[in-house]
Amino acid sequence: MSDSHERALKALERRGRLRELSPRSGIDFSSNDYLGLATSPELTEAVAHALARGVAIGAGGSRLLRGNDPEHEELEADAQDFFGAESCLYFGGGFVANYALFSTLPQRGDLVVHDELIHASVIDGMRASKAAIASARHNDAQSFEDAIAAWRAAGGTGQPWLAVESLYSMDGDRAPLGALIEVARRHDGMLVVDEAHATGVLGPDGRGLAHALEGAPDVVSLHTCGKALGVSGALLLTSRGLRDFLVNRARPFIYATAPSPLMAAAVRASLRLVRDAPERRERLAKLVDFAGRALNERCGIAPSGSHIQPVILGADERAVAIARALVAEGFDVRAVRPPTVPEGTARLRVSLTLNAGEDATTRLIDTLAAILQRVPA
Repeated sequence: MSDSHERALKALERRGRLRELSPRSGIDFSSNDYLGLATSPELTEAVAHALARGVAIGAGGSRLLRGNDPEHEELEADAQDFFGAESCLYFGGGFVANYALFSTLPQRGDLVVHDELIHASVIDGMRASKAAIASARHNDAQSFEDAIAAWRAAGGTGQPWLAVESLYSMDGDRAPLGALIEVARRHDGMLVVDEAHATGVLGPDGRGLAHALEGAPDVVSLHTCGKALGVSGALLLTSRGLRDFLVNRARPFIYATAPSPLMAAAVRASLRLVRDAPERRERLAKLVDFAGRALNERCGIAPSGSHIQPVILGADERAVAIARALVAEGFDVRAVRPPTVPEGTARLRVSLTLNAGEDATTRLIDTLAAILQRVPA
């Protein structure tokens, strides 16, 4: 390790921002396994059945070589039917799917306007694109409109792309999709919706918050599989033409070994399970309502209204100290600090899942209330 590497790590440590890998421990209030499917017997059985019928573990090559397994194609067919889109392309993960999308589809002369709190994978994909980039205020459709108008006034003649999350990963709030699609259509643009934290949980049959827009020619959606679906990978839902363009031009797709066929089979099983087991979503919705009321009453924290509940603490050191205190009490809660979140908004990200019920949630909130008194701002 060079001196510059060492200095950078020490600087992070001084600011309370040094990251490290921690083992799983305590009651789950940090994962994205919202429906508790990752270790479910239903998915375990589905994977065992897939192995028994000869599904391969590894793909052995890229999709454009020998890696294009029937399981990939069957998953894509199932997904486009489930979500109501014209076409689907399966990627190994949400980050690489967003990177492929934004580095490939917006063209030179286009503009990508992104919500200021958009996923890091979108940011990195845009930076690899030849399109112009503009940031819009969080969940402010008028800010998207203004950015496009300013670009046009400066001579922009290409197509605008609006990039948003349907449910934001660190705040748990929803994008104004109705207003955003109106902006996109007024400017002959495209709306790209990252459904990562809504897929499986929200919308009819868990089809996400943009379900009413799926299949429209001016909408692209991304559904990750490693959160509520309990598996891994990502499903990019597009028109057939854009899918063909990605297959031909997206370097992260062309040059990557294809995802595991076994995992593709697991995703197919998860989609069926999500569709056929609405009681999981209903149980989670009740837990979200219960936790929101309890947080408000015991801690004075406004509920987000979703399964992602931020506890904004401000200073990095305070967030880390409170997270460590909760871990010591047997709760897996993590501190999230800049640059993942804006400066001055270090927080706990409390994730509500079916891996912890009302009793555990009550104990967490009671413990948090006591710790907040001991570790003042």
